[in-house]
Amino acid sequence: MSAGANREAASQALRSRRKPIRIAAFAACAGMLAILLWCASLFIVIGRFEGSPSAGLPARSEVGIVLGASLWDNKPSPGLRERLDQALSLYRADVFDRFIVTGGLDAGGAVLTEAEGMRDYLRQQGVPASAIYIEPMATSTYENLKFSRTIMESHGWRTAVIVTHQYHGSRSLDIAEALDYERPQVSVTDSKVMNMAYHRSREVLAYTKWLLQKWL
Repeated sequence: MSAGANREAASQALRSRRKPIRIAAFAACAGMLAILLWCASLFIVIGRFEGSPSAGLPARSEVGIVLGASLWDNKPSPGLRERLDQALSLYRADVFDRFIVTGGLDAGGAVLTEAEGMRDYLRQQGVPASAIYIEPMATSTYENLKFSRTIMESHGWRTAVIVTHQYHGSRSLDIAEALDYERPQVSVTDSKVMNMAYHRSREVLAYTKWLLQKWL
């Protein structure tokens, strides 16, 4: 075989070895682009949610469900107080006349559940104990709404307003619909105390996990 033929054979062999690498690199780039587009689209969905209904007060409902967040020294954190204050404004506007506060124990040796801390805060704001129902077991938004629905069913309640932060509203509504809430409404509040860049980015991951759970 001539030297030229040898060089051509070697070149073809090299191209053959490089082809799978090029295909793998293309697939990796395409996968990264798909992930970026997915995250960007969810980020937009999260950021655009204005509540349901999106304007005005929610329709009169039988109960307001306040989704839990962390306690600080067994008291609601500043972020959780924003949710509770939003719920109190609806309660005082006669949108509902009873609360379900939902959330289990925080990690790190908490003494009170999130639900118990929220109950105590509402009591301090003048809400009678008879108007507060606690759900102290949930450790996720899905469980918040699933276990709260069980409480509603045990009392014959059918309609609810779910109260949370704006960045958390779209997923909360989607979960409520998946759990067959009757015409669920979500009232949201913006936060003045939380790092929204962090929480919205984290919500993209949580929303993705929820959608995979729902679809699979």
